Order: sequence, then C-alpha cells, then structure tokens
Amino acid sequence: MCYAADYVKKLRAAVGHDPVILNGAKVLVIDGQGRLLLQKRKDGCWDLPGGLMELGESLEDTARRELKEEANIEIGELKLLGVYSGPEYFVTLPNWDQYYAVTAAYVTNDFSGRLQPDGVEGVELRFFDRDAMPDKINPKMMAIIGDFIKL
Repeated sequence: MCYAADYVKKLRAAVGHDPVILNGAKVLVIDGQGRLLLQKRKDGCWDLPGGLMELGESLEDTARRELKEEANIEIGELKLLGVYSGPEYFVTLPNWDQYYAVTAAYVTNDFSGRLQPDGVEGVELRFFDRDAMPDKINPKMMAIIGDFIKL
C-alpha cells in the first residue's frame, strides 16, 4: 500500500466520511505532434494521469511518481499550468468519503519510456488531438484540459 493510501486511511479513521482537503498532481503529457495523453480508467472515463501527494513529497515528485506508476514513463521538465481548487472540486466517493481536491496541473513534453497502463487504475493510454478529445472525460478535468487547449 502506498504512503498516500496509508495517510488517507489514518485520516479517515480520525474523521470518518467528513470532508477533508487532499493535494495532488495531474500531468498533461504532450507528444511531438501536440497531442495530449489521457488515461482510460476502469470506470470507462478518460482522465489525466496523476494522483495524490504522499507525505514528504513535493507536488513535482508526486507528478513524476504517478506517471511512472500509471503510465510507465519517466518525465523531465515540468511547467506549472495552474492550481485547481474550490467547490467544483468537491468529491463524494461511493463509500461516502468526501474531499476537496487541490490539484497542481503540470505540462511536459519531456518524457521517455514505453507507455503501458498499470491495469490497476488505468486500462488504456492514448494521445488525443486537441480538437478530437473523447466524449467521456472526467468532468473535474475539463477546466484543466480547457486551459491546455487555449495554449
């Protein structure tokens, strides 16, 4: 079990299902053709790769670790696109746990390795053109992807 899961588990033991604030990072990986990497989750929804920060990590470390875990790629230089938070990033999970996400979104075209989904969180990885995004995208990622498309 990862430290982030341990941390959240301990936090939940103390607060139950009450809302908490969880920090994380998402990465917009851009290939040589200007296409955006998306990950298809087990629920069939496309999402940006990334996840929750572990204790002692920087957000940049979180971004790099998550890309290695979820997509099997190493990433180099990261540029901060923005930080996304607020009531629109409030989440209620199926088990009734609630949280407000504070997400740092980074952009990079500096990556190496062979794309491979982890099979745990994601089942497919694919690059998409800016004007040909899939229909079923995690709605919480739309502001981030919209900011990328404006670049």
